[in-house]
Amino acid sequence: MDEIYIPKPINLSDIRLPQSLICLAEQIAKNVHEVWAENRIKEGWKYGPERDDKLKTHPCLVDYENLSESEKEYDRATSQETLKLILKLGFKIIE
Repeated sequence: MDEIYIPKPINLSDIRLPQSLICLAEQIAKNVHEVWAENRIKEGWKYGPERDDKLKTHPCLVDYENLSESEKEYDRATSQETLKLILKLGFKIIE
């Protein structure tokens, strides 16, 4: 494993999400957080003011609405980039 990994994501800079998909992206972001939190809780994690891998505590084990804006932005970026990729690959999202 001497090779250095260099990420090569598909360039999505030419894709702009319409407002209707920005709203969808927010719903997806919230669900991404819910799935992450559910999986952590199943693994024995609980809320704690600081992340502690030994004690399995994490400050983000809260409702999406109670996350900091920077934490929400992480989930939003994931959902928006996924929607952009879907469009870039030629798929259509019909309301």
